[in-house]
Amino acid sequence: MHIYLNDLIFNGFHGVYPAEKKIGNTFKVDVRIHFNPATQTIDKLEQTIDYVEVYHLIQKIMSVPTALLETIVANIADQILATHPIAEAVYVKITKQQLAVPHFEGTTAVDIERTRSNFSKSTSSL
Repeated sequence: MHIYLNDLIFNGFHGVYPAEKKIGNTFKVDVRIHFNPATQTIDKLEQTIDYVEVYHLIQKIMSVPTALLETIVANIADQILATHPIAEAVYVKITKQQLAVPHFEGTTAVDIERTRSNFSKSTSSL
């Protein structure tokens, strides 16, 4: 089973360049969480992953100015796995909506997919 949070919009001051830190930007966040339910029928919130909790976690991380989107996607994925033990895999994509580059049309994005087994290995080496 998957839970999706799509097209979450945040304003933030993420980036390496002075203009990004001063003017800010709009970021779109997409998240997919894979989990295997313990029961065939889910009829209680405790049997699933509360997407409102996940949204608040993402909101908190997105509010902290960070130089690289690569850092942010990894933090979001790791925090979801850390706070939701039934999550088996997490995919996170952040799209920067405007780029302060002359004549650049389009968006740029960074994504990551973390699995519980990769997460356990990366946190055990800390």
